Amino acid sequence: MQSMNISLPDPLKSFVDRQVETGRYSSVSEYVRELIRADERRKAEEALEAKLLEGLRSAEREFSPEDWKAIRKEALSRVEARKTGR
Repeated sequence: MQSMNISLPDPLKSFVDRQVETGRYSSVSEYVRELIRADERRKAEEALEAKLLEGLRSAEREFSPEDWKAIRKEALSRVEARKTGR
């Protein structure tokens, strides 16, 4: 695991310390990792929403069995990645 140092203004440092003091996080590092994971999830959801909107705006077409297999494979891959935290 890599190490990273960050600088925070006093009010933000106090806020982070209070979050850790609640007992939900065991350390500042754990809190920051959770924030990063949440941001990753948010960006993935935004990308999915953009793709869904793109699909809704595109011309209709019939899916072949191969299309459905590829869609299913991608969906299962994403579910597995979420389970393992990748």
